[in-house]
Amino acid sequence: MKHTEFVKTYVNVIVQHNSDGSKTPLEIRFDNGRRFEIDRVTERRRAAATKVGGTGIRYTIFIRGQERMLFEDEGLWFVEAICTQ
Repeated sequence: MKHTEFVKTYVNVIVQHNSDGSKTPLEIRFDNGRRFEIDRVTERRRAAATKVGGTGIRYTIFIRGQERMLFEDEGLWFVEAICTQ
């Protein structure tokens, strides 16, 4: 059985700053130019990134109907991406 490895990948995020002080991520942009619009955010809470280590605010998001996790840690955003090497 093949084991899937993950890597912490920092991304650029287009964010809406709301009047109550909260943030709503709208789009993820990778350094290679790939962009993904976020369909919706279903949860926001402090949590660990269990696959790559670290902690931060974890946003449970949906992109193209699939659930993903997006993390914010001291102003930096990252995802747990599948390692392709």
